[in-house]
Amino acid sequence: MAIDLHNSVVVITGASSGIGRATAHEFARHGAALFLAARDRQALHDVAEECHRLGAPAMIVVADVTLSEDVTRLVNTAIDTAGHIDIWVNNAGIGALGAFDEIPLDAHEQVIQTDLVGQLRGAHAVLPHFKRQRAGTLINNISLGGFTPQPYAASYSAAKFGLRAFAESLQGELQRWPDIHVCNLYPAVMDTPGFRDGGNYTGRNIKPVPPVYDPRRTARAIVGAARRPRHSIYVGFPSVLARLAHGVPGYSQLNARLVNASLSRARPLPRYSGNLFSPPSAQRRIDGGFRSSRPRYGSALMATAAVAALAGAWWWRERRK
Repeated sequence: MAIDLHNSVVVITGASSGIGRATAHEFARHGAALFLAARDRQALHDVAEECHRLGAPAMIVVADVTLSEDVTRLVNTAIDTAGHIDIWVNNAGIGALGAFDEIPLDAHEQVIQTDLVGQLRGAHAVLPHFKRQRAGTLINNISLGGFTPQPYAASYSAAKFGLRAFAESLQGELQRWPDIHVCNLYPAVMDTPGFRDGGNYTGRNIKPVPPVYDPRRTARAIVGAARRPRHSIYVGFPSVLARLAHGVPGYSQLNARLVNASLSRARPLPRYSGNLFSPPSAQRRIDGGFRSSRPRYGSALMATAAVAALAGAWWWRERRK
């Protein structure tokens, strides 16, 4: 049976924009009590007001997941205020795009600290509480990057692969606690401000390759995981393809050629660190503005055909051995 989320206590990191902001709204519609965390105080105030208008209590905690003391303070604030935590959503994430050796090392380190170590910090802080109450749900927003390495996003890919391994390890460890759940989400490309706000060292204007999905779709999947916990949830057909494609020889090279072709057509743009080290100055919102108003199936079909072709080539090569 589905878990009733009314009055459940939910903590969301990275709640100021994109998927995190949409997730806050979705939990608010289900009557959950929210603790919203991010680095941007004003944006968090705005999200909390939006949740209040939806009828849910929401408290903000300005916190940076790269700082252990901030994550500990987030857990303590929720427990001291609400008495317990039912659901923790590891959502905070950033990215740095560009050739690996042209991105400053501290930028790579910041991506790893946020996207991987930051999620470990959240789990490490909340799991003892879950064990004491013998129940709780940890939801990790991993992305299809957990299966498919992305050219020109080496540290992001490393973090997401590591996060998937970490989360799957936890699932094995926690078998003795049947009411403690670890749910891993693998969304396809979502139309969030992340492409605008993230670090961009390519020297080109970066736009996501279609198909690009509404981030509210991932928010609904996160709330769905809270209501009916599952080990793995895939959001959007490309996320399923990514898992299949990962095992196909030559996929990384094909992916790199597609990215190179896209970059060569993009207009020049100054390099910038974006939101790696501080919140962006641009307006915080759910949508990034990259989504087409008309459905586009060509890219998905091309991706499917590419995976099928690679799989066929691999099968033929193996058959001839």
